[in-house]
Amino acid sequence: MKHFSKNINNLFILLLIYFLSGISILKAEKYEVIKVTGNNRLSVETILMFSGLEIGKDLNDNDLNIAIKKLYETDYFKNIEIAIINERLEIKIIENPIIQTIKINGIKNKRIVRQLSEITKKSEKYPFLMNNVKDQKNLLLNIIRTNGFYFSDVDISVINNKNNSVDLIYYFDLGERAIIKDINFQGNKIFKDTKLRNIIKSEEGKFWKFITSNKYLDERKVKIDENLLINYYKNKGYFNVNVKSSYAKNINNKFFELTFNIDAGKKFFFSNINLNLDENFDKGNFKEINIKSQKLRGKKYSQKKLEEIIDDVNNISLQKEFVFVDVKYDISFVNDNLIQIDLRFQDLEKFFVEQINIIGNFITEEKVIRNSLIVDEGDPYNEFLFNKSISNIKSKGFFRKVESNVNSSSNDPQQKIIDIIVEESPSGEIFAGAGTGTSGATISAGIKENNYLGKGIKLATNFNISEDQIKGRFSIVNPNFRNSDRSLNTIVESTSSDNLSTSGFKTSRTGLAIGTGFEQYSDLFINLDISAYYEKLETSSTASSHKKKQEGDYLENLLTYKLTLNKLDQNFQPTDGYRVGFEQVLPIYSDDLSVENTINYSKYVSITDNLIFSTKFFAKSVTSIDDDVRVSRRVYIPSSKLRGFESGKFGPKDGNEYVGGNYASAVNFNSTLPNFFSANDDIDLSLFLDAATIREVDYDSSLESSKVRSSTGISVNWFTILGPLSFSYAIPLTSEPSDTTESFRFRIGTSF
Repeated sequence: MKHFSKNINNLFILLLIYFLSGISILKAEKYEVIKVTGNNRLSVETILMFSGLEIGKDLNDNDLNIAIKKLYETDYFKNIEIAIINERLEIKIIENPIIQTIKINGIKNKRIVRQLSEITKKSEKYPFLMNNVKDQKNLLLNIIRTNGFYFSDVDISVINNKNNSVDLIYYFDLGERAIIKDINFQGNKIFKDTKLRNIIKSEEGKFWKFITSNKYLDERKVKIDENLLINYYKNKGYFNVNVKSSYAKNINNKFFELTFNIDAGKKFFFSNINLNLDENFDKGNFKEINIKSQKLRGKKYSQKKLEEIIDDVNNISLQKEFVFVDVKYDISFVNDNLIQIDLRFQDLEKFFVEQINIIGNFITEEKVIRNSLIVDEGDPYNEFLFNKSISNIKSKGFFRKVESNVNSSSNDPQQKIIDIIVEESPSGEIFAGAGTGTSGATISAGIKENNYLGKGIKLATNFNISEDQIKGRFSIVNPNFRNSDRSLNTIVESTSSDNLSTSGFKTSRTGLAIGTGFEQYSDLFINLDISAYYEKLETSSTASSHKKKQEGDYLENLLTYKLTLNKLDQNFQPTDGYRVGFEQVLPIYSDDLSVENTINYSKYVSITDNLIFSTKFFAKSVTSIDDDVRVSRRVYIPSSKLRGFESGKFGPKDGNEYVGGNYASAVNFNSTLPNFFSANDDIDLSLFLDAATIREVDYDSSLESSKVRSSTGISVNWFTILGPLSFSYAIPLTSEPSDTTESFRFRIGTSF
């Protein structure tokens, strides 16, 4: 007992010394002096700014702990201690080394070196942390692998300098490039290879594919291909689809064969989509949702359609300020092939966003990522809006991977700290293509950059050369100008067209356009442009007197607007839905005051998975306010809308020249024929019926030829070893003696 009392006394004395010594405080105090020691590079003022501490301000233990946390978050410090000595606050630090230089060894390709240097140079003159270096190493290695060096590896050498700095050297061992020789689709795949090849990103490495990087085996790209295929099948009703990929070396142990094993499973259809509402919600607000759900009953299951319904329900609940609710759904199977969806609201705990950290963006500016966020710091945390924010970031197209972590704040359990981790991918692209056919040869090439200077701005330069036209174009697109959710587009272009042999004139047209585009309502897009062009029109010696009268130079300022309602299931090779667009070109100031109107409509219906019926309608008019329409702006039917006739060689004719008209329209009916060539997955066969007319010639009504031209026939798309080949055989049904018919048409082309 005596020994126990002695220990109690000793403990009491130690506690008394601790409180009296001033090493720590239990209450807030003011400090007139804050001393910083150990700093070599950073000034005292900078360190205090990082810490948030202020001289003469009340500070307690919690403030000091937060200051230490803030200082560590800067990455500038290896160790931090805060002590209170003689009523003075002292911050003792040890600084992390600074990265002086980063070198890349083992790579001869200057383009790849520049690509890697864009990332490494952003880390120079910043603190050295081994974890950050490892993250950068993985990023560099992924870029190398996207360039075909699938088996590459890299070692890191850290050289310590005397001035508390380091030099980094990446030693790359590239190995040989892994090229995809063949891509195969096996199993219960339902759809033909030609369709599936257009869905995935990977391409076969043909000998002329010397530009594209999609020919190289990349494990991450293959995973993306798997997801693209899964999404495609699920939107076609195959809810239980399973896709697995495999690849193996062949041919001299250099090339790879990529195989996708697909089990589509059974096709499912929507049964009932039920929305379960409690007394907090007004059923009238969800009337449109119920109508849309009823329309889906009996239709094939589509993950995209289901997500659209869920998004609509969430948006309505948010408009009614139900921020802390989320829509969940349960799936149940009815009978053998029906899926019932039960939507329900789930109450969320009331959390708020304290902080959002963006990690891994070595090239992309942080504001580009933050501009994609719907949930911001200080906002209520809503899972639907947060997931939509992540989807917005992914949709930018220059991140290979986007992940997120949501953690509770140490300061307040009702607050959330969000980490968004991105992994950047190359955002530039060089492309080229060539083709030939009955209408002549074409060559195209260009350069694209989707994340210029890390600002999310898109640059594109391309040119096209054909037998009768040369066109060059440079464009700049800011997809979210000043956080307005509207794009700002700038285009500079020049076109030279030679129509002397068919229409007796040639033109050169140069100018620029500035405009904007945005989604006004769901699937309704609006584009507005103001342009200025200079055009030089020349005619042949045999041209009509009317055309010779129009020869000369023209200046014009135009206002163009376009409305597009897009209800297609997918923009490329759609199978269901419709799209309608209206475009009008109005003169602001012009030497030729003409008004131009264009309507395009397309409708697709899936009878079966491979039997697709489509209808397309095209109408265009051009009328002059003060005089006859300039010959270069007259209306012609595009060759793709009337097969069986040579391009530009039908309709009104003045002597030997086809002059077009003031009005034109065309309608196309097309149906795939899936039972033909069913054994060959590389051939698609279609049956078509085309009809078109060109009407009115304003300068001479006697030239009008308003008779409907029509044709029917078959078209074939064949994926050959030289690239996609398309050809058609058409039988003209109605024509005029002055028309030049063309029964057979083909085109073969490829990209490099």
